[in-house]
Amino acid sequence: MLLQPFLHIFRYALQPVAPFTWFGLGVTSLDVVAALRLCVALRQVKDHLRLELALRRAKGEKVDEPEDRSFARDAMTTLTVVYGGEALAAPYLGVPPSFMVSGVTPALYAAIQALVEHIPTVPSMSIHTELPLSIVDGFSRAWLLCDLIPPAVTQSASPAIAHSPWTLLLTSLIVANGGFFIANLVSFLHPTPLRLTTPTELGPYGWTATDLWCAPLITGLYALLTHAQPFWADAHAVIAGMLGASGKGLQAEALDAESVRAVCALVLAGMFLTRTAKNFGCQWKSSVGEKIKIQ
Repeated sequence: MLLQPFLHIFRYALQPVAPFTWFGLGVTSLDVVAALRLCVALRQVKDHLRLELALRRAKGEKVDEPEDRSFARDAMTTLTVVYGGEALAAPYLGVPPSFMVSGVTPALYAAIQALVEHIPTVPSMSIHTELPLSIVDGFSRAWLLCDLIPPAVTQSASPAIAHSPWTLLLTSLIVANGGFFIANLVSFLHPTPLRLTTPTELGPYGWTATDLWCAPLITGLYALLTHAQPFWADAHAVIAGMLGASGKGLQAEALDAESVRAVCALVLAGMFLTRTAKNFGCQWKSSVGEKIKIQ
């Protein structure tokens, strides 16, 4: 009963919406929300880096000259973040990347990117904006990690790939994080000319980033509870036995995929809320302290 509202949210969010349905396109409201969220977030990061560069130049530091912003670079940045990981993993899975099969979603991201770039200003990241959006991130990330990534592995024509839990977890790690890795590697988000630089994931404690490790964790949880591969069915039975659950022999029943996806969305939302509270906690305390002083 607790999951019913979240199940309904997912079912509604994954229904094709107008005006896309008028042209026979299966674009859902979750597609639109996820694209808008990403494009705005990238715009916020780019604006912050441009402001940071301007402040450093004002202090007389020797830094690279900023380039004029171009739509081509902005669109390429967004598409790299969205599809970079898939482009890295797809050849090894023996499947064509989705952007080679259909141009609908790439066109959607490019159109929303153009819209976002024409907005005069966007609010900077703060606890007031990121806290509610952490819940949105939980749902959109669960959709990626539970609905989109596992079938690419489990439906492979190669049994070695389809039945490998390692392939499933590694694919989740690469697809979910490869795009940002490439974008950071070539400094796509910076206002200066492109140059190779160390991605944040390879910096000190970069491996501790929530986005990095939550991908294989959540995909593994989903596979464990839905028995996406034979390994996970056996692991589920072993874990259930260790927890004292009784069942037929060594079998453990697979759970409903929709319910498990809703659980994964809640877990992810909790992770992202925790991350936001950690990153912006000082800002929250400062704003609350100022209100108390004023009162």
